[in-house]
Amino acid sequence: MITLYHNPRCSKSRQAKALLDEAGVDYQTRLYLKENLSVADFTGVLVALGGKPMDHLRRGEDAFARLPADAGIEQIAQALHADPILLERPVLLTPKGAAVCRPPERVLTLL
Repeated sequence: MITLYHNPRCSKSRQAKALLDEAGVDYQTRLYLKENLSVADFTGVLVALGGKPMDHLRRGEDAFARLPADAGIEQIAQALHADPILLERPVLLTPKGAAVCRPPERVLTLL
């Protein structure tokens, strides 16, 4: 299953979604700002993305400044649950891997 964590107000996210649509890919869209995802959901996204969980956050958000620099995955997942705007977007999860798709064309490498 391919899943796009999407924010329709974000131009990069809209571009990534358009690329998936143009490719005719069957995928699920998660509107993570509206769906009230659980801490476990966000933990799963962070694990799938790999690397340092802090690297998958939007640093310009107020909630980012409230996180300690050494925050671990559990603390970051809890922060995402409380303030999902923190998640860098768009995020694509596929059987081939997961990535923050900036630039949006990165979705094509995961298909």
